[in-house]
This record gives sequence, structure tokens and C-alpha cells, in this order.
Amino acid sequence: MANRLAQTTSPYLLQHADNPVDWWPWSPEAFEEARKRDVPVLLSVGYASCHWCHVMAHESFEDDDTAAYLNAHFVPVKVDREERPDVDAVYMEAVQAATGHGGWPMTVFLTPDAEPFYFGTYFPPEPRHGSPSFQQVLEGVTAAWTDRRDEVAEVAGRIVADLAGRSLVHGGDGVPGESEVAQALLGLTREYDEQHGGFGGAPKFPPAMVVEFLLRHHARTGAEGALQMAADTCTAMARGGIYDQLGGGFARYSVDREWIVPHFEKMLYDNALLCRVYAHLWRTTGSDEARRIALETADFMVRELRTAEGGFASALDADSEDAEGRHVEGAFYVWTPEQLRDVLGEDDAAFAAAYFGVTEEGTFEEGASVLRLPGDAGPVDAARVAGVRARLLAARDERPHPGRDDKVVAAWNGLAIAALAETGAYFDRPDLVERATEAADLLVRVHLGEVARLTRTSKDGRAGDNAGVLEDYGDVAEGFLTLAAVTGEGAWLEFAGFLLDIVLEQFTGEGGQLYDTAHDAEQLIRRPQDPTDSATPSGWTAAAGALLSYAAYTGSEAHRTAAEGAFGVVKALGPRVPRFVGWGLAVAEALLDGPREVAVAGPVGGELHRTALLGRAPGAVVAAGEGPGAGAEFPLLVDRPLLGGEPTAYVCRHFVCDAPTTDAGELAAKLGG
Repeated sequence: MANRLAQTTSPYLLQHADNPVDWWPWSPEAFEEARKRDVPVLLSVGYASCHWCHVMAHESFEDDDTAAYLNAHFVPVKVDREERPDVDAVYMEAVQAATGHGGWPMTVFLTPDAEPFYFGTYFPPEPRHGSPSFQQVLEGVTAAWTDRRDEVAEVAGRIVADLAGRSLVHGGDGVPGESEVAQALLGLTREYDEQHGGFGGAPKFPPAMVVEFLLRHHARTGAEGALQMAADTCTAMARGGIYDQLGGGFARYSVDREWIVPHFEKMLYDNALLCRVYAHLWRTTGSDEARRIALETADFMVRELRTAEGGFASALDADSEDAEGRHVEGAFYVWTPEQLRDVLGEDDAAFAAAYFGVTEEGTFEEGASVLRLPGDAGPVDAARVAGVRARLLAARDERPHPGRDDKVVAAWNGLAIAALAETGAYFDRPDLVERATEAADLLVRVHLGEVARLTRTSKDGRAGDNAGVLEDYGDVAEGFLTLAAVTGEGAWLEFAGFLLDIVLEQFTGEGGQLYDTAHDAEQLIRRPQDPTDSATPSGWTAAAGALLSYAAYTGSEAHRTAAEGAFGVVKALGPRVPRFVGWGLAVAEALLDGPREVAVAGPVGGELHRTALLGRAPGAVVAAGEGPGAGAEFPLLVDRPLLGGEPTAYVCRHFVCDAPTTDAGELAAKLGG
């Protein structure tokens, strides 16, 4: 019999709808029930493509005896961290403070007042490696709740007080200048992996936001070292197993520092961010490889993640069925030499094994290898590679596909809109701009809908129940502003302004601080506020970047002031932890450069407009249009006449304008193009 999760829209919660555990979604009613029964709440947080979440669900939550004990002694609450990043952030902070590490599945025991008192992540079904079994944990917590309630209350109170004392004071400290940016670059140079690209050791995550900073810093200052780190990291990832060499698109991270074996789940946000990074790398260097990866990643998103409603789904699972029908990680993607021979025959299989680094002993498990480009195969026949790749892709397509998490997350769709719009504009792929526009239409129609506030998620065209958080407003505004620049449609500038006005009213605190949840959002034990990037830009710096661009488009002093107020945190953290403030540093480059305002009085898609979009000046905003109505669409186009009847570009920054030009080469030079 299905439990209460059957009524939800989250694919992760729906995966647990048939568990014997009597799950509740996060709701006031669940805590009311705990109060009424005088039992603690078991909070279990995960997400649909999380491997160990599936393992714990199978071992414990599908087990009738475990479920019976859980139901008798707890109110079990299940949360999709991607739907409720605020709930996840607050309790993850507590888990990390208490245990020194975190991750998913996250398992937290709460009082009926939602105060945490015992923490963990994955618990095995029997004691293992010094870790107690899940049943032992449940029994221990029940005993403490029954016999040592005062102690539980004291621990919970102490944790809540500790969390409350962590509030940020960074805000209003002024904006980062040349010295902070230089210190950040020096810090990144120290953590850079000279041998394999990227930063830090294993596991190694794709550093998309840091690479954006490096490319912008190079564009503004000419620093060759910054470009070298960016380009070499992108090459290493593109040639590694983290990139799907047959189907395009990136896996979540590499388990080793050489980028060989990935954690195979593919997330929308990684692919959106990296698609844009490779497009920007091509814009900087003209690299054919960067162009190929940008386009293949864009095509992967459209082919594999696009939903029937025109939005983009969240993720593809790491796990799928292997030839024996077992559900295992990476089964869809890996190859043995024998499997290559079955598809390609002896000669082409030997060629493919050398080209893609497939070995007899294997680079993954059970003698299988992850395809990569080790680069030691010497000069290769491009036509032969294309033929082999096509045959392998067709054969792989016959394998059982990984599951897809179909929910549409506003923030991640905002990132995808920005990536697809720019990639489409750069490489003359109007279809990609159309896909970006359709996703933006869905966000306006379903996620904004009647309520005029952004909803975090939707599924099958139906809005979820959870309010958008700061990253949703910041990333969707960024997507809309990029779409406005590419399409010349001022409606997207208006929608971005609408969202950013809500940021000013609902998310802004004292001295320029920003909060992850709105002033009128559900009150948790602490109001989440994190200025550091995770796998996506922090809401704080995403919003700051969008505010800065909007101010450049419109001349709005309020938005410029709010953006500058938010930069105190980048000034404070950039020099100390640059790897975790990459987007903030990228936006700081735009601030240091102006950003430049480019008005093209001329046709959308014409030579001057395209030249403006290809300009490398950090964070430059572009408005294009012609005719008497253009100024109504974009304030930047007001009183910008054609010179001698020719399309004309105007470039301004810091309240100073260059002489207008009708020459594309001259415009490119003004924009570092």
C-alpha cells in the first residue's frame, strides 16, 4: 500500500511511496504528529540519482521489520534535497559540525520542535567497519528519548544555539579590488594540479565556476597563467572518463585525480555550467576541441534531459542494469575488450581499445574500462574514429538506460537557458536558442504562474509546493538576461527585473547580506545563508551577478547598490578560499571591468550583434534592436541612432562612452574580441 509520498511530485519521494515505512513529506503536520505521539522525528534526506540513498532504501526502508520498528517509535520524514535545499542546508551544517563530514543519504533525528540531536549518513543493515547497524541506531535513539530525555533536550539546545551563533557578518565591507583578485589567483595556483589539471586531489570535481573566473581574469588582464590553468583543465576533463566520449555530457565527478573513473550520474547543472565554460573557452582561444565539447554537451542536454513540456530534467542515474540484470553503477557506460570485439570485429576493436584506453585488466570494475582519450594512440584517422564511435553508440543504446529524475528545478534550468542561448548564438545553432526559449517559457508559465513568486520545482508541467530559494531567483534571472542579449527580446529583461525586485524585497538583509530563503519563507531552526559555491554558483553570488548585469542594462542605482553590497563576502572569502567562491570572483571581474554596456542599433543576429556577443570583456551586457520600438525594449537603445544609415554599436562603461562605430573589427577590439 502506498504511503503519503504518493501524493508528491518529487521523483525521489515517489521512489519511496511503496516502502513499508510510513513516510511523511516535510510538513508542519508531521511535527504535529510527533508532538502528539511524543516520539522523535527521523529525517532522511537524499536525491533521486544518489547511489547510496538507493542502497540504504533497499536494505532498510524496504525491510518490513525495520519499517515496523521505525513506524512504532518515530515519525519518519523524507526530504528531496533538490526540492528543499533550505532544509538540507540547515541540517547538513549541523551534521558536519557534529561529525566533521557530511553527505547523502543524510539521517538526522529531531525533536518534535525540529531540533537535531543525533546524526549520521548511511547506516548499514548490520554492524560494519566500526559503524553500528541502522537497527542499533534506532534502538539507541529510542532508549535515549525514553530514558534520558533531559540529555537529548540539552544536546538539541546546544546544537541549535551553536548554529544560531554562526550567522555571517560579511556584507557591506566594500567590493573586491585588484589585490583580493590577485590573492585569489595566487591561492588557486597553489592548489592547481599541474600534472592532471583541476584543483585538489581525489575525488575531483569539475571546477566550472573557477574556470569562468580564470577566463574572465585573462580577458581583463592578459594573465597567461590564468588562461593556461583554464585551458589545461578543460582539455584534461574533455579527454578523461568524466566526459562521455560516445554520447557527450559530463558525469558528476571523478573518483581519482586523473579524471579516469567518474561517479556516473549526470546532472543538469554540471552540464549546463560546463557547456557554457567550453563555449567561453572557444570564444577565448578558438580551440576546435572546446567547440566540439560545448556543442556535444548542449546536444546531450537537449537529447537526454529535455522534458515533454520543454524544460530540462534534473539528472540521469549512475546505476542501470548490466547484462546479468543486476542494478550496478556505470553498467550503461563501460566496455570490456570482448564487448568491443562483439560490436566492431577484431581490427576495429583493437583500434578502439587503443584510442579509448580500454585495457584487458580494465580501468573500472570486473575488467571493464571507462572510455577516455589517453592520447597515446598517435595520429588517427578521423573518419575511422567517427565510424567506430557511431557503431559503439548505437550498440550502447540497446543497453538498459539509466533512470531519469524528471523534475524541473528552476535554478538549474536557468543555468541551462544561459548555456544553450550562448552556445546557439556562437555556433549558429538557432535550434539551441529555441530550446532555451522554450525552457524559459515553461519557467514563466508554470514556475511563476499565477502567484508571481518563483516555485522551486515542477514535474509533468505541474508546479511543486516548494518556494524558490535565492539560487532560483539568481540563476533564472541570469538565464533570462542571457536570452535577452541573444534574442533581442526585451521581455526577458523585464522578467529578470521582476525576479530581481523580489530579491531586493525578500532576500536582502543588513549591510548587503543575502539570505537563501525569503523573509516570508517557512522558519527553520536557522535561516540558511551560504555564500560559497557547491556544485552550482551560490545563490548569493548568482544573485549579485544578475543584479550587476541588470543595473548595467537599465541604469538602476538600486540594483547596482545591492550588487555592490553583496560583494563584501567575496572580498572577505576570495583571497582565503578561492576554489569555493569561483562565481563570486567571476562576477568581481565584471565589476572591475565596468561591466561594459554594448548597444547595437541594428539587426538582431547581424554582424555587429554577433561581434558584441563574442566580445570577451567580463560580464559585458549586450542589447540589440532596430527601429523606433527598440528603446522601449531596452533602455540601452534609447537615443542610439544609426550612423549614415548603417548598423552602429555604442560601448560605454563607468558613465563614459566610446565613439560609436559601424565597424565590426573596431567593436571587437573595444570588447577584447
